[in-house]
Amino acid sequence: MAWLLGNSARQSRLHAEQSRAQAAVQATTAERLRIARELHDIVAHTIGIVALQAGAARRVIDTQPARAREALGEVENASRETLSGLRRMLGALRQADTAGASPHEAPSLSDIDGLAAATTAAGVRVVVQWHGRRRPLPPDIDLSAYRIVQESVTNVVRHAGAHSCLVRVDHRDTELTLEITDTGRGPGNDASHAGYGLAGMRERVALLQGQFTAGARPEGGFRVMARLPLPQPTPHERPKPIAS
Repeated sequence: MAWLLGNSARQSRLHAEQSRAQAAVQATTAERLRIARELHDIVAHTIGIVALQAGAARRVIDTQPARAREALGEVENASRETLSGLRRMLGALRQADTAGASPHEAPSLSDIDGLAAATTAAGVRVVVQWHGRRRPLPPDIDLSAYRIVQESVTNVVRHAGAHSCLVRVDHRDTELTLEITDTGRGPGNDASHAGYGLAGMRERVALLQGQFTAGARPEGGFRVMARLPLPQPTPHERPKPIAS
């Protein structure tokens, strides 16, 4: 009886250790996938901007050298900013084990105006419309909302062939609604590449228990729509609006 009790306790300890090891591996894998998605979002958007500016410079280099120099300057700035961001991220990752710090400062929905300005400067006009009362969001929803808009705008730049797109952000009482529309040709022959981005957006929305739709519009162009449910504040909590 004593041997059986001892063996049972030993088996329980082994099982607990195996469970902890498996949980640690799963957590590491999940973190690596998250970082991979972040890197993909950052690099894909920058490459789209660089491609647009480089193409503009090539077209006007003989007739409008000043405009070509300006476009090449935008290419340089976008490349330098992205490289600096990647260095910061990778440097923080190397120190994360000892410092216990966050890998990098995550962007938020408030950065969309800057994203729109950079994309507009590259040749694709992005109009942002804010509806409802802007207020602080949970970090995971804030980051995911920004990434959904960023990936959608990147797809417009790289695949749609459109000159502009509309980003509508609607703060409602129970959900945050994002709608990105354009009048381009849609993914076309690049559907497999655009589909990767769509799959990532769909995954982000699913993790937040939201709803995601994407597809061609009857009147032409493409439409991405995401509904992200918001946690309801307790009766004594009143969200403070953010100045527009």
